Amino acid sequence: MNGIGLTLRVLHRGERHLAHDLVVVAERHTTEHEVRHVATDLADWSREHVRRLADVAADHGLDLGDAPDDDGDGVFAALRRKASQAVGGRPEPGLLLLRDLRDLHLAAAENSLHWEMLAQAAQASRDTGLLELASDCHPRTLRQMRWTNTMIKNLSPQILTGL
Repeated sequence: MNGIGLTLRVLHRGERHLAHDLVVVAERHTTEHEVRHVATDLADWSREHVRRLADVAADHGLDLGDAPDDDGDGVFAALRRKASQAVGGRPEPGLLLLRDLRDLHLAAAENSLHWEMLAQAAQASRDTGLLELASDCHPRTLRQMRWTNTMIKNLSPQILTGL
């Protein structure tokens, strides 16, 4: 497998994981309405990235697997919702939320680097399909990073100082 194929595979896995993690965070923090709604929307973006990566990879002779499952369904989702409700009134959920936002930010940052690498490789190899994919998807990944960063900035003072 060449470097482009490896980057497609790593990015596909990274976007799958980010989509899953965004859904988990949305379900874990159901009392934080903005987190729940925005994280769910951002997970949809990552799912779309996964599908588009799989399509482009197929054009390059790679099989990256099926589209991601909807992580919002099933027994595990119900368990996460119940756990979220159980810890809703304690101070620890704020720290958990900060940790979750940090983890989401780092995952999106890693994906962003891979999108940038893919775009550079696409330019060097004059692959317009890859360049179009990276140009469409990378800005959304940057938006995911900006949202997590903004949430961390807004929530850290009150959570960490107990205000």
